[in-house]
Amino acid sequence: MAFASAPTPSSAAHAGADGGRFTDYPAAMASCTVIFFMWGFLTSLNDVLIPHLKALFTLDYTQAMLVQFVFFGAYFLMSLPAGKLVERIGFKFGMVVGLLVAGVGAAMFWPAARWQNYDLFLAAFFVLATGITVLQVAANPYVGLLGPERTASSRLTLAQTLNSLGTTLGPKLGGMVILGTILGADQISKLSDTQLAAYHVQQAQLVQVPYLVLAALLVLLALFVWWVRLPSRLGNVVAADRDHSLWDALRVPHVAYAVVAIFCYVGAEVAIGSFLISYLSQPEIGNISEAHAADYVAYYWGGAMLGRFIGTFLLARFDPRKLLALFAAIAGMLVLASMLSYHGLAMYSIVAVGLFNSIMFPTIFALGIERLGPLTDKASSLLVMAIVGGAVIPYIQGALADHLGIHHAFVLPLLCYAYIIFYGRSGSKIRDVTANQG
Repeated sequence: MAFASAPTPSSAAHAGADGGRFTDYPAAMASCTVIFFMWGFLTSLNDVLIPHLKALFTLDYTQAMLVQFVFFGAYFLMSLPAGKLVERIGFKFGMVVGLLVAGVGAAMFWPAARWQNYDLFLAAFFVLATGITVLQVAANPYVGLLGPERTASSRLTLAQTLNSLGTTLGPKLGGMVILGTILGADQISKLSDTQLAAYHVQQAQLVQVPYLVLAALLVLLALFVWWVRLPSRLGNVVAADRDHSLWDALRVPHVAYAVVAIFCYVGAEVAIGSFLISYLSQPEIGNISEAHAADYVAYYWGGAMLGRFIGTFLLARFDPRKLLALFAAIAGMLVLASMLSYHGLAMYSIVAVGLFNSIMFPTIFALGIERLGPLTDKASSLLVMAIVGGAVIPYIQGALADHLGIHHAFVLPLLCYAYIIFYGRSGSKIRDVTANQG
C-alpha cells in the first residue's frame, strides 16, 4: 500500500538453493491464515445482519444499506492512515492493532443491541471495518514476505482461499444463529405492544452473544500474534515514493479506468450479496425463509472461492483482458436473466453470479498497476480506496429497491458489469505511461 519491500539478505542469498520452501516462518503463516479467515467471516456476516437489522428497526432498503455504506466507507477513509501506521510500527504490530480495533468494533455490538440503537450499530460497523482495513494493509504484504519470493504467490493464494472460506461459512453459521426466528411484516403487525417489545429484545440478544464471542476471539488472536516470536519487519520497509502524487497515477488512462472498474466490481459484488436474503425470500422468487436464504448467500460466496481455483488455471493460459470481459459478460447475463424471470431461474441465476465474480478483483488490480514503475505504489493506493464502491453501489441500489422494487433494482449491478466488459476489452489497454510519469 504505502510502502515497498525488499527481500531479506538471507532469502536473497539462498533463493537459488531452497527457493521452493513454502515459508520460513510457519507460526507466522498459520497466524495469517487465521486472520484472513476471520476478516472474510466478519465481512460476509454483514449480509446476514442487514435483513436482521431491517426487521428489528423497521427500515427501508436505503436505510438498511447504510450498513455497507459505513463498512466499506471505512476502507476509503482509513486505508491511507492505516498504511502510514503499518509503515511506522511494522507488519506484526500492525496486525495486532488491527485485530484489537476489530475486537472493539465487535464488542460494540453488545451495547448497540442492548439499547436497540441503529446509529450505535453503524458506529460498531465502522470501527470493525477500520480494524479490518489495518489488517488488509499489514497482512497482505506480510504473507508475501514470509518465505522465498518464488513461493509468495502460493502463500497468498492459500491465505485468500482461507478468506473465501470465511466468506462462505459466515452466512451459513450466521443464518442459523441470527435469522432463525425473524417474523414477517404481517406477523409483526399482529403482535401486541408487549409482545413486540419482547420480540425486539429477543432479536437483539441473537446478535449480542455471537459478536461478543467474535470480539473475544479477535482479542485472543491479537495476544497470540503479539506473544509468539514473529518477525515484525521482513526486508527493508521504505517510505513511499514522494516524487509522485496520487494525481500523477490517476492521470494514467488505464489506472483511471481501473479505479472505476474496482469501484464497480466491489459495488456489484457487495450489493448482490447484501440483497440476496431479502431477494430470495420474496414470494415470487424463492418463497423461502430468511434463514434458508442465508444458505444461498454461502453458495454465492462459495462460488467465488471455487471460481478462484478455476480462474488460476484459466488465467495462466488465456489473455486476462479477454477472460475478464468474458466473466463480466456472463455475470451480467445472469443478473439480466434473474431480473427477467421468477422462481427457480431467478434464484439460481443470481446465486451463480458469485462464480464469475471470482477473478475480477485480482485481474483488474493487476492490469491497473501494469507497467507503472515508480507510480505503482500510488496506483495501488487508489485501487484500494476504490473499494468504497462497496459503500456507494449498495446504498444506491437500496434507494432503487424502495422506488422500483427489489427485482428491478438489480439493474445497477448489471450496469457495473457492463463497465467491466468495457474495461477488459478497451479500458485496460496500456497507453503511453511514461508521458504521465514526468
